[in-house]
Amino acid sequence: MISAAIQEARDALPHGSIVALVTPFASNGSVDKSALRALIDFHIDNGTTGIAIAGTTGECSTLSNQEHRDLIVTAVEYGAGRVHIMAGVGANSTSEALELARFASAAGANSLLSVVPYYVKPTQEGLRRHFLAQADVSDAPLVVYNVPGRTVTDLSVETLARLAEHPNIRGIKDASGDMTRAVEIREALPNDFALYSGDDFTSMPYMTLGGRGVISVVANVAPDCVARLCHFIANGDIKDALRLFIALQPLTRALFVETSPGPAKFAVSLLGLCEPTIRLPLVIPEGATMQVIDKCVREAGKSARLSARRRTND
Repeated sequence: MISAAIQEARDALPHGSIVALVTPFASNGSVDKSALRALIDFHIDNGTTGIAIAGTTGECSTLSNQEHRDLIVTAVEYGAGRVHIMAGVGANSTSEALELARFASAAGANSLLSVVPYYVKPTQEGLRRHFLAQADVSDAPLVVYNVPGRTVTDLSVETLARLAEHPNIRGIKDASGDMTRAVEIREALPNDFALYSGDDFTSMPYMTLGGRGVISVVANVAPDCVARLCHFIANGDIKDALRLFIALQPLTRALFVETSPGPAKFAVSLLGLCEPTIRLPLVIPEGATMQVIDKCVREAGKSARLSARRRTND
């Protein structure tokens, strides 16, 4: 039986739009903490309920250990009490993942996000032990992240169900894009286990199947729209949700026309919120791709203004 304390902690995981935040770099390539604070304000002002910091979209694989920790500390200190901070603590080495989980929990992150170990192709038993080890060393709730398109290894529903027996493993970011999988997870997991879409292309159907929200790349550029989409779905306004979801599809396609987060980083720079600086081996889009992204960002701005007018009239 789940204790009242554990139930309260699980319910504390946010609903709605959680942005998979880009990491702003200055033109010299260093982490731009001033821009990071401005981005956090931008998202709070536009209805984002959570900030996923130092994740895949945040270029975690190119961050030094110190930069990774500094990002978490800065986000926690600046966003504390105003927005949920979900700290990326994934690594393909379990010992490194444990260190990150301990640090982020002690730093005050509201929750932790840990990706399936990449490159090493662990078995399901290896995955189970990896995530259990992280959950054992942290007081913050752990959200596991399954993205087989990047990691190759796919976390099975059976393994996830076993992981959910641990009182500190409380959610999943599912970026499989598989709606059959979404149904299977909902059937296999307790109702209080938080399911998040990690795929902007299928965020709406995922949420209608019981997802608590979306951990979104698109929210970097159109946070008001993604927050509004989540609001519509939570309130059963499916027609309005579908209209907005379809309107966001050109932007969604543009942000994944090249490997993410290159397009997203460029799009955020068009909003004047960061420099168009990314770390190799990723690159900022060029030429015709830049023009497509620019057009879609401007169109998304129109949708955001329309969404704001609708909110005012509600």
